[in-house]
Amino acid sequence: MLQLLGDQLIGSPRLAVFELVKNAYDADATNAHVEINGLRTDSPTITVTDDGMGMSEQTIRDIWLVIAHDHKEKQKQKRERTPSGRLPLGEKGLGRLAVHKLGNHIELITRAASSREVIVRIDWQKLIDKEFLEDAKVEISTREPEVFSGDSTGTKIIISELRNRKWTRGEIRRLYRQIASISSPFEQLGPEDFSAYLDVPEYPDWINSIPDPERILKRAPWKYKFTFDGEIFSWEYEFRGIPGIAREAHTEIQREGGLPIPPIPADDEDPSVSLSAEKSKKKITADKDSLAGIGPISGEFYVFDRGSKILSKIGESELIKNFLDESGGVRVYRDGIRVYNYGEAENDWLELDLKRVNNPTRNLSNNIVAGFINLSQYSSTGLVEKSNREGFVENNAYERLKQIVLGAMEPLIREREEDRKAIRELLSGAKDPDLRHLAEPVSRIREIARKNRLSGEIDPLLDRIETEYVYMKETLLKAGISGTGLAVVFHEIEQGIQSLYNSLAQHPDMKGVADQTRELMRLMDGFSEILRKKDKKPVSLNNIIRRARDLSMIRFRHHHVRLVCPALEDGAEEMMTVCSFGLVVGALTNLIDNAIYWMRTRWPDEDQEPTPRALYINISDDFEGGPAIVVADTGPGFRDEPADLVRPFYTRRPAGMGMGLYYANMVMQLNDGELLFPEKDDADIPDDFDGAIIALRFTEAEKA
Repeated sequence: MLQLLGDQLIGSPRLAVFELVKNAYDADATNAHVEINGLRTDSPTITVTDDGMGMSEQTIRDIWLVIAHDHKEKQKQKRERTPSGRLPLGEKGLGRLAVHKLGNHIELITRAASSREVIVRIDWQKLIDKEFLEDAKVEISTREPEVFSGDSTGTKIIISELRNRKWTRGEIRRLYRQIASISSPFEQLGPEDFSAYLDVPEYPDWINSIPDPERILKRAPWKYKFTFDGEIFSWEYEFRGIPGIAREAHTEIQREGGLPIPPIPADDEDPSVSLSAEKSKKKITADKDSLAGIGPISGEFYVFDRGSKILSKIGESELIKNFLDESGGVRVYRDGIRVYNYGEAENDWLELDLKRVNNPTRNLSNNIVAGFINLSQYSSTGLVEKSNREGFVENNAYERLKQIVLGAMEPLIREREEDRKAIRELLSGAKDPDLRHLAEPVSRIREIARKNRLSGEIDPLLDRIETEYVYMKETLLKAGISGTGLAVVFHEIEQGIQSLYNSLAQHPDMKGVADQTRELMRLMDGFSEILRKKDKKPVSLNNIIRRARDLSMIRFRHHHVRLVCPALEDGAEEMMTVCSFGLVVGALTNLIDNAIYWMRTRWPDEDQEPTPRALYINISDDFEGGPAIVVADTGPGFRDEPADLVRPFYTRRPAGMGMGLYYANMVMQLNDGELLFPEKDDADIPDDFDGAIIALRFTEAEKA
């Protein structure tokens, strides 16, 4: 049973070695030395030696040989630290099973301060051969110190008769990276008094050629750091410059009073959490309560661009690509010691790659990022490691951690897109941003459909979507609108793309997938029909407001938003214009959606009475050129210039597309109007509405 536990609970031999190194950290060691000998022979060995506190004979008998002993958990609960000030990483008493994962024969030599040296020998084959448990003996002996002589202490474990005897060069290199990554390599945020290293005496060249991560990271064009303590969100963004590209290096530093986060998906239910935890799923601004069981968070990210033109200017492009393929991703550290397996190629714990499918021109992916999240062992008690040592139990605290990290990454994504846009223009001379935001996801959907034998049903529908795409591109360009106008398609069908991709990737079903694709096609058809027919006719601005209000009424009630709308009161003057009713209602609904979101970030307490969340919508004829629908709120207001606000993919909203205001601006251009950002006095806004103000200005209209 013990052997079975070791085999099942520890996922791989490399992870077993990693666990032994973590045990050395818990023993207050300053060095953990792993040595592999006898490779390519029939008798390889693995030796792990540390200079920690060691163990006495009593500790061996009463703790080390007692599976699932909870002494580390008790130590952690009492906040008892080692002489070096460390809290234990282990808590379940299962890490020692790592030795049984690796080999049949174990020899442990250990010495505690002022004690004799203790030797433990375990031969698994002999134990298994015994019929009765009482006959299965483990040999323990003591002697005068030989390995740890003088005043030295520590533990040495020699494992032979390895179960995996064929350690290849690739496996050794991966083990080297894994051991080296146990302490955070990023600006020495890991414990300065602990290091781990691997030796392969017979094949030193296998690991000597592995590049130093710090040397690679210094070549990253972008660096980003953040901290969040529940009250203050601080971040520092740095563009370091790229040789041969005339984009100046620059740094942006911000200290903000809140951290907007994407809400936890509603269908991600955890029946074990309390009502207060359930309520936390709806939050869009992280606070002290959001960090319960997590504690303060800091992070550091190094971001690359894998485009051939940029990599060629940075140099050592193959080395950088290999490094990112093997070490890219976001790792998690507690007190500077790594929590495995976050940051491994198979673990997209933040779903960065999936988000990039939905918005490839804006989002990050694991193969261009090398980053870490640092937590406190003392504060992160709600994050419990799985028994198999592969990440945290996916409870409510874990879900909150993910959302906080995603929210903290938003400034990096936003600021980096600014630099990338400028770099693209410098490299190509083109002013239009990359238009792959539709073509790339569609091609990925085609690929998955082909693998699941759905191409015959899906491809004709995708062909029609792409045909409409080309038509809209030509039409919008003729109308004088940037080719980026096609991004509105992605804005309208974002949820459909994500749903379709998920359906294909997880549960392919011909009928369901085909139906979803047809829905996307209908959305595209509707938009292109408007462009073809120029669906403009006399409409009442009051009716536009009334329709947008009715569509948003449920959201007003749900989010406790008070609506002030003089244009819909009895006796209000009716104002007419010529426009596309459906497009304008969509634009106004987008503005309402943005207002609700940002009011929730400023006023997170939904039970506050009277509610400070208030929205003002009215019609004004004070603007030159024609009447305007004016929208004002009690949110935090705008921090960016109007030119940035209407730029596609620019957003401060976590997990946002950055298309809402761009869409509204494009709709107004199509309807011969404009999107304005007036001052309060320009539109006669009541004093209570001290947040964002936006106006949809139409052409001259006749009064009904």
